[in-house]
Amino acid sequence: MKQFIRKADIILLIVLLALGLAATVVLARTGAGAPADDMVVIKSGGEIFGRYPLNEDVEIEVPAPSGGENAVTIKGGSVTVSSASCKNQVCVKHGSISKSGESIVCLPNRLIVTIEDKSGGEYDSITS
Repeated sequence: MKQFIRKADIILLIVLLALGLAATVVLARTGAGAPADDMVVIKSGGEIFGRYPLNEDVEIEVPAPSGGENAVTIKGGSVTVSSASCKNQVCVKHGSISKSGESIVCLPNRLIVTIEDKSGGEYDSITS
């Protein structure tokens, strides 16, 4: 009876898994920083409140149309909603975002925080 799995097959599998793991670690580490051209767009009540570069540390107080207030913190290439006047605090618990296309939403205060590339285009890509 023939043996289907040999020592060489097992060694090849281990080498491929090690290469895959190494590539994942390298890509995760190199993609961690915020590109210099990314912008944080803050909308309150459907209107643009402001645009801020993602690579500059700043804290912004954003008044809500309902009378409340949100604090948005940009630090170290990531954005968080550090405090909010809403009851459920989902936007605060959301955590930080750091990549283009990600967003944080606070429905009670009608706040949307989005990261966009500097061109501000609506589309990531167009196919035909």
